[in-house]
Amino acid sequence: MRPGILLDTPLRYGLVSRLLHWGMAALFAWQFSGMAIKLLLGRHPVSSFFVGTHASLGALLFLLVLLRGAWGLLNLRRRPPHGPGLLGRAATLGHLAIYALMVAVPALGLLRAYGSGRAFAPFGIPLWGAQRETIPGLVEAGNAAHGELAWVLLAVIAGHVAMVVVHRVVLRHGVLPRMAGPLRAPGQEASPGTVPG
Repeated sequence: MRPGILLDTPLRYGLVSRLLHWGMAALFAWQFSGMAIKLLLGRHPVSSFFVGTHASLGALLFLLVLLRGAWGLLNLRRRPPHGPGLLGRAATLGHLAIYALMVAVPALGLLRAYGSGRAFAPFGIPLWGAQRETIPGLVEAGNAAHGELAWVLLAVIAGHVAMVVVHRVVLRHGVLPRMAGPLRAPGQEASPGTVPG
């Protein structure tokens, strides 16, 4: 594998960023689908199947968002810019909101699980054992905000997807190929003055 396709460039995101982005998108889709099915069907074998994976996948998502954030910081100077003006600032704020919520939602779920006093072993990997006492403040914080902030995250993600469509269809900007287009080594890419698309 060519090392040039792993890293981000000013024209496109590299393979690592793409795997983290699309892998997390698939996991979030699973999580939100499961919760929507639970709301629609209540206690049902189908919803139980999804809900049974929710805590383990939430822990995995927490780990992945931390890795994604670290990778993003390492590539910060190489990444495609959001652009100038109001749209660029809005894109920056939108991405910061997504990242903040992607950290907060699973963190609250993990804090609630820890506060419950029960052992937690996502995918069979023990993170902590059962505790003699519960920590009501952690459970209450998780109960109060985990689900609500998750739905806010879904709304922000929907706005993110909508803006990709607006950029593509209305503004004719080539932002989608940055994350979904062909991977090329830096020497094979178009010059910085061209907009891929």
